[in-house]
Amino acid sequence: MQPISALARQFGLSRSTLLYYDRLDLVRPTYRTTAGYRLYSTDEKTRLKKICRYRQAGLSLAVIKRLLDDDRPSRTRITSALHKRLTELNHEIATLRRQQQVVLSLLPGQGQDRLARAMTKEKWVALLRSIGLSQAERTRWHATFEKQAPLAHQDFLESLGLPETEIRHIRARSVRLAKG
Repeated sequence: MQPISALARQFGLSRSTLLYYDRLDLVRPTYRTTAGYRLYSTDEKTRLKKICRYRQAGLSLAVIKRLLDDDRPSRTRITSALHKRLTELNHEIATLRRQQQVVLSLLPGQGQDRLARAMTKEKWVALLRSIGLSQAERTRWHATFEKQAPLAHQDFLESLGLPETEIRHIRARSVRLAKG
């Protein structure tokens, strides 16, 4: 049995967080001493470890509770919750990328994109040219990227700040080249 303060310390949580989890019925003390001290068993420690891992993935406490309260959570339910979260993250990343491009466009002067850790089309093409890739090789690079990881290719092109019409053109050309 482990007291609340030791458990909180072990998982890098505050005592108040564990009390909150108790109120939500996420993780409850296994035993209370006559003085009212909360003690947690190995099973509760294992449950808290899962809670912390799912929180790191960004799952809400409500979703975590549903997953953990299921006596036999199916791999499908867990996978479904994680896929949903991954989709949300992809949308959040795309939104942040667009915001980054707007902020860069509003900043005065050149060189501000260094602060943003952003790659532009111009910098990317210059980089590929500097290692000796010709236009035909860069086109083949896109075709291979599109064939092996189409969604990642889309994300990469968006990260360069390209307009949607140019992204569609590059991807369509890449698909044609990969097939032919």
